Amino acid sequence: MDSVLHDAYLREDMSVWKEYVDTVHHTPYTLHYDYGYCGYIVSKDKEAAKPYVARFKSEILNLKSKMPPGHYEMYMSAVYVYELRLHESFRPVKAMSLAKQATELAPNDPLVLAYYATSLFYAPKPFGSKQEALEWFERAERLFRQPEWKYCWVRDATLMYIDQCREKLKK
Repeated sequence: MDSVLHDAYLREDMSVWKEYVDTVHHTPYTLHYDYGYCGYIVSKDKEAAKPYVARFKSEILNLKSKMPPGHYEMYMSAVYVYELRLHESFRPVKAMSLAKQATELAPNDPLVLAYYATSLFYAPKPFGSKQEALEWFERAERLFRQPEWKYCWVRDATLMYIDQCREKLKK
């Protein structure tokens, strides 16, 4: 299924992702698809996003004890960012703190490192930094070279962000 979802991501066909997150039995592994779909739908249709973000948060809380180190913090940080974008809560400092904490708990997990880099990329100064984001994206990218990450959409997103950081830093 990862290759199908990966191909859909590359084609920007998020209808495949919607069907997947609507029907999958959620596990700690599948949450990165909910995370990605929520990010997409929050930017496209805030009203449609609300139930997805609520379900994502519920699944995170249900699966907390089964998650790899740092994933609970990473996903809760994402929820706080989504809720902020939906005007449902205002916890940007908590979101950034959880993202950083996730890297301390999982310093060699490329999903966690890429998430923190993304947080730094989008956060306004003094919280964010394109230079610091680039460094974290590059660390994640090296870890994403392992074969088990071949079909991980976050790997491709990381490469895109590396290019964007480099372009912004040239200016």
